[in-house]
Amino acid sequence: MYVCVCKAVRERDIDRAVEDGAGHLRDLTRSLGVGTACGRCVRCARQCLDQALDARQREAQTAA
Repeated sequence: MYVCVCKAVRERDIDRAVEDGAGHLRDLTRSLGVGTACGRCVRCARQCLDQALDARQREAQTAA
């Protein structure tokens, strides 16, 4: 699913950014350009980021 049409950022791009260490919306803005054009994607990007962070945390707890 596209999260940011202006910058062609997909949900899987956000997942990859989290795997690479992104933990805040500003990290996505720097690395992917999310929210730098029209700004309509910010809410959805934040939700995707939160979901990816939650999934990563669950994986870490399962592995421990």
